Formats: sequence, structure tokens, C-alpha cells
Amino acid sequence: MLTRKKTLLKVIILGDLGVGKTSLMQQFVNSKFSQQYKATIGADFLTKDLTINGKTVSLQIWDTAGQERFQSLGVAFYRGADCCVLCYDVTNEKSLNNLASWKDEFLVQLNVLNPQDFPFIIIGNKIDVDESRRIPSLQKKLMNITNNQLGGMNYPVFETSAKDSINVELAFEVVAKMALQQEELNEGARNDINDDYNDAINIHLENESRGCAC
Repeated sequence: MLTRKKTLLKVIILGDLGVGKTSLMQQFVNSKFSQQYKATIGADFLTKDLTINGKTVSLQIWDTAGQERFQSLGVAFYRGADCCVLCYDVTNEKSLNNLASWKDEFLVQLNVLNPQDFPFIIIGNKIDVDESRRIPSLQKKLMNITNNQLGGMNYPVFETSAKDSINVELAFEVVAKMALQQEELNEGARNDINDDYNDAINIHLENESRGCAC
């Protein structure tokens, strides 16, 4: 019996230290949440199989360190990424303001040819906290950052709670769909390059067989 080949999708989660990147990943993949905080060293990843649009995919989620001293490792961890999650803490305005820096660093490290076309999603985590602790005028600030610092891109935005598992599944389903679309675009581009290469080889061989010195 033939088994259907899974499509591997690589997703990177970026954001400041302590915004809940690890907790989001653990909640989505393992349905677990821990109150004990432990900073990620370098990067770690978990994998979860999903069915998206009738296609079996293996979503490989990379949780990266929020400390600046690990950002130089980005080029190795980001390579092959199909989607990027920009994560902030709804109680920490600095983590929201830093989203643009995380995005820019990612695009530079990955050397994206068409940055305006690369899929990003924004997640504001920790909505389980008391309303009074949240960033004042959060939606207005988020809109301002999206328009002025993130290039005015209409990125999907989700507010989540890794602790209470609010909107986590929904957010990552959208992430998986965006990643799959990007992978299919990349695959199409690779096929076009291969077709052009094969056409060039065939033309060269035909010219040789005709004795053409082209």
C-alpha cells in the first residue's frame, strides 16, 4: 500500500524574550502549558501533522530565542522557512514595538528576494491577563505599527492565550495554510527553473546534432 508523501512546512516564531513563543508551540503541538518559565537557548522545534485543503502536511515549528545574542544564528535556523509568526505580549508595549525589528532581521537573514510577498502572521499572546494590564489603546498601536513599520501589509492578526488555549489552534491553522501556499509557490518557481534549464539543454543537444556552432 502506497503512503501519501507529506509536505514539510517550516514555520519560524519570532518575538521578544518572554512573550510566550514556547508556550504557544507547546499548546498547539502537545496541548500543554507550564507556568515555569525557561528561556529557549538558540532554537528548538516541534512537529505536528495536519490536513490542509485535503493535503497532508507536517508543520515544523521553530521556536527561537528572544535574546539578542542568539540573533546571529538566525541564518541557519531561518533557512527554508515558509511562514513567519511575529509574536508579542499584550501586556508589554516594547514587545509590540519590536515586531518590525524582528521582521526586518528575518528578511535580511533569510535573504528573501520578494519580501513584500513573504507570509507573516501577528500573534498577540497572554490575553488571559486582567484587562487593566494590557497595553492602552492596543488596537490603535498595533494598526500604527502595521501601517508605518511593517510596510502597511495586511497581515492576519490573532489574540491568543497559550495558557487557556484561546485561538491557538485557529491561529496555527491559518499559519499552516499560508505556509502551504508559500511552499506551493516555491515549488512552482523551482519547476519553472528546472523547465528552463531542461529546455536550454535540449536546444544545445539539438544544435550539436545538427552540427550547429551556436
